[in-house]
Amino acid sequence: MTKCEQLDLLIKENDGTIQTSQVVKAGISKPFFYEYIKANDMKRIAHGVYVSNDAWVDTMYLLHLRCPQAICSHETALLFHSLTDREPSQYSVTVKRGYSPTRLKADGVCVFTAKEELYLLGISSGKTPFGREVPVYDMERTICDLIRNRNNTDSQTLYDALKMYTARKDKNLRKLMKYATKLRVQKILQGYLEVLL
Repeated sequence: MTKCEQLDLLIKENDGTIQTSQVVKAGISKPFFYEYIKANDMKRIAHGVYVSNDAWVDTMYLLHLRCPQAICSHETALLFHSLTDREPSQYSVTVKRGYSPTRLKADGVCVFTAKEELYLLGISSGKTPFGREVPVYDMERTICDLIRNRNNTDSQTLYDALKMYTARKDKNLRKLMKYATKLRVQKILQGYLEVLL
């Protein structure tokens, strides 16, 4: 198999997306890869991440490739857990405190920061509409994050998410209260739950 055929196969296997790290791991030199990119008129969408012109762009997955430590959160996480029927106007992610979110914000991503011990709380994974896995906070952490950010969250979105959550069979109220205590929103959450339960 030629190097070009190898690259064609890698791109096909990754639905039109390829990373420089994948190319190097496959034993293909960077200069050859960059010539291939030019010859095939591929787009650079982030440092070391390229897509072919005919690829359907999985924005959430590309966001993860650009910033692997970004975790889908807030309204974006609601989508993963089917706790909303509204598409958010912009994607929301949470990063560890100390990460510079300037580039993500410039691209219209809503970026939240968290201390390391809170950043790690409730991490799970979800599948994008294209079937790729990305890190996302679980339902309980998402509810707590929305309550923490309630002054900047649409009140109807928050109420609907809580209503859908309390109606679900897979809810975990014990975990929800544990997270609420750690995130210091326990009293506010209890007020909502008293109305809904």
